[in-house]
Amino acid sequence: MIVIPMAGRSQRFYDAGYTVPKYRLELGGESVFAHAVGSFASYFKSLPFLFIVSPEADLGWIRAECDRLGLMDFDVRKLAGPTAGQAETIELGCADLPAETPLIAYNIDTFRPGFELPPGFETYDGWLEVFEGEGANWSYVKPAEGPEPFALETAEKRPISDLCCTGLYAFARTGDFRDALARERLAPQAAELYVAPLYNHLIRAGAKIAYSRIDPADVVFCGTPAEYEALNRPA
Repeated sequence: MIVIPMAGRSQRFYDAGYTVPKYRLELGGESVFAHAVGSFASYFKSLPFLFIVSPEADLGWIRAECDRLGLMDFDVRKLAGPTAGQAETIELGCADLPAETPLIAYNIDTFRPGFELPPGFETYDGWLEVFEGEGANWSYVKPAEGPEPFALETAEKRPISDLCCTGLYAFARTGDFRDALARERLAPQAAELYVAPLYNHLIRAGAKIAYSRIDPADVVFCGTPAEYEALNRPA
């Protein structure tokens, strides 16, 4: 299942004068929502989608966009209120999923045109997508030694390598996600409950967490007003 948490307040956009959530903004004749979800066009007919939204979200608009894009199997779940972070948003939205359900989480403000899952990803306990970058505002993967692309450690807003996450996080089992989040709550690594740090608990338990590296040009970020406005400028 592809799970897209979109229960954030879009506060930076409202502070900048915008009057709708960022996923409803227009960009090149399409909504930001359509660009982000369109990353998975290859899976519209084969995988179920779950959108987890805020209490204020317009469910009719979201469902209409999903129908227009051609998603065959999707659900939209509205939360009761704010959460402690993206990981908790996913936990609450996926509360009734069986423990063995594979879970692929993705951001609503990131675009991956033509995305395809890497061959063999389902053989790992977890998987992240990364690109070479810098700065202190990403999630990060520290690679393990050896020829296999396994993660030794993950971190949020703490550069432990130059491998930055695109915001795509896969767990072979939803039950593993829940267990890792329960452990993370005992000693949170950040002020919010982020997804990337959860992998550390699985790694310490012996799980195989892999990563795939992509070219930075293959991912487009639209999470801040500055990024959105840069994308919206005429070429």
